[in-house]
Parts: sequence; C-alpha cells; structure tokens
Amino acid sequence: MKAIVTVLGKDQIGIIASVCTLMAGHKVNVLDISQTLLKETFTMVMLVDIAACDIPFADLASALEAEGAARSLSIRIQREEIFSAMHKI
Repeated sequence: MKAIVTVLGKDQIGIIASVCTLMAGHKVNVLDISQTLLKETFTMVMLVDIAACDIPFADLASALEAEGAARSLSIRIQREEIFSAMHKI
C-alpha cells in the first residue's frame, strides 16, 4: 500500500533526515521524493510504501504530525488512493 507524505514550513536543517528517520523506524520505505524551497518555505512531497509499517496508519499519521509540531512544520500523510481521488479533475 502506498501513501503520500507532505511537509510544509520554514526551512531548517534536518527536515528530510527527521521525517525519513521516523518513517524508517516504522519500516516505511520512501519510493520517491520531491522537495524545493519557495523563498524561505520548505515544501516536500514523498511517495512511500507503508505495506510493512509496524504500527497502524492512524498512529503513523499522529507520529508524523507530532514530529511536525515539534519542528513548527505541517506534516501530513494520506493513502495514495485518497490523495489521487481528491486531485482528479
């Protein structure tokens, strides 16, 4: 099963490392990643494989949100099929 992780916030050292470390700790594999800076705003979108994740999806979402809150970032995860359905024209 795949999911989309989005990260938004003021640029700072270690954003990618902290998000990837958290996910790797729960056996989530990063399949693709895109990140950029818009002036001082960091934006990242990741496609991840959550098939081997060792915690429930809701717990992973909460852990990512907590990591974001600790770093003053918005970190969200959505299942790929929901993300895709929301962005169909």
